[in-house]
Amino acid sequence: MTTTATQEAFLRAFHAERPGVTAEAFGRGRAPDGRSSYELLSDRVAGRKRVLDLGCGDGLLLEFLAREDGRLLAGVDLSPQSLALARRRPALTGARLEEGRAQELPFGDDSFDACVSHMALMLMGEIEQVAAEVARVLSPGGTLACVVGGGAVGGDAYDRFLALLREAINEIPATQRIPALGDRRTRSRNGLDDVLAPAGFAAVDWETVPIDLSGSVEQVWASVSGFYDLGPLDGAVVEGLRDSFVASVRDMTTPEWTVPCAVKVHIATARLHE
Repeated sequence: MTTTATQEAFLRAFHAERPGVTAEAFGRGRAPDGRSSYELLSDRVAGRKRVLDLGCGDGLLLEFLAREDGRLLAGVDLSPQSLALARRRPALTGARLEEGRAQELPFGDDSFDACVSHMALMLMGEIEQVAAEVARVLSPGGTLACVVGGGAVGGDAYDRFLALLREAINEIPATQRIPALGDRRTRSRNGLDDVLAPAGFAAVDWETVPIDLSGSVEQVWASVSGFYDLGPLDGAVVEGLRDSFVASVRDMTTPEWTVPCAVKVHIATARLHE
């Protein structure tokens, strides 16, 4: 198997087990202005009528996009199980939802005015080919907007979860850990510029936003336990990790039983040259 094939096989298997995991993790998260990362991304392509969601998952972002009347929406994803959930959303009955790879998009040239991607671009291999395909299906002047992970804010439950997760991963053989996913260049402004410029995109606009995932200990665990690193872990190990996490955040739980937790995301936007 090639590296990209290995990555994609892992992602297919993971999302077969948890097809709506990304929406479960981030759907209830809120930026300082009260909007979710899905809403922030949707706003980046306001007024664009033909929109493609790259790595659309269970369709939550497309549902937000469908709130603007008169749109022609499409989504592509590796996971048939995730797409099955997307097809159940009443707002997406008119959307074109395709199982496929971002490196080989099943759409014609100049099919879209905008392309969006929520926590998916950073997982993709052969990223230069992805950029070329996005440029091909976009009309001149079209917009690419994506949300990519930015790591911990610091000093809260997410930090403690990461420390416990590292301990658990260090105890399993390297051959049982997840493959390296995506291309690190997608996680920085300069790196993404290096990827997108050869495909014809202008300089990337880059904004970093904290997303508050605070809630009950069960809500916070549901968010953080959806991360890919837990995929290869034995069920008993995951249960032990959960118990350790619950114990570790007890001292930071508020009198209202709220556990503070936040992550950073980067919102990147680039325009295709006309």
